[in-house]
Amino acid sequence: MNKLQIVTKGIIKENPVLVLLLGTCPTLATSTSAINGLGMGVSTMAVLTCANIVIALLRNIIPDKVRIPCYVVVIAGFVTIVQFLLQAYLPSLNDALGLYIPLIVVNCIILGRAEMFASKNTVLDSALDGIGMGIGFTLALGAMGLIREFLGNGTAFNIPIYADTGISPITIFMLAPGGFFVFALLVAGVNRIMKDKSKRRKEFSCKGCMLASTCGGACDRKEADE
Repeated sequence: MNKLQIVTKGIIKENPVLVLLLGTCPTLATSTSAINGLGMGVSTMAVLTCANIVIALLRNIIPDKVRIPCYVVVIAGFVTIVQFLLQAYLPSLNDALGLYIPLIVVNCIILGRAEMFASKNTVLDSALDGIGMGIGFTLALGAMGLIREFLGNGTAFNIPIYADTGISPITIFMLAPGGFFVFALLVAGVNRIMKDKSKRRKEFSCKGCMLASTCGGACDRKEADE
């Protein structure tokens, strides 16, 4: 897997929220607006990237029996830094996200990438993995927040869109049922995209191709690399 694939896999193919279904609690709780969703996503991406780097650096030093507690300590340190920065420079966003900033410590996305990737790969690859997964998480939360804010509050990034048109916002989208509904639609959309992409790959495979013997199965090798 090349460097670009490490970054891009977390955006669609292995999106932590819409494909792997990780971190759904902060996703549903903080995506009531686009700004809150993006703020939570960027905060998580910063912690994820920094934690991946440190864990990759220490992967040969941390004893196997205490690796999870060590990961939690590393992650907690970066969460504390991020929270202090939010309190200093973005107090309104910090107040809006509230308890979900400290809860990044136990976010299964970060712990999962630390255990499955950072502890087994180089520092550069781990950093790229954190950035890619963080971008995917941020885009998912931002999209959910924008849809819920637009339909449920009539605004986008706190800018009124149809407040003076006489159209009443659908306030249920600002509540938990609306969050689950939008989440389900996005998951279904991504699954449909991945399913269609998988079908197209099968259609262009070497199986049944009259020229397969001349190319030596180059198409199938390219698909396997992707």
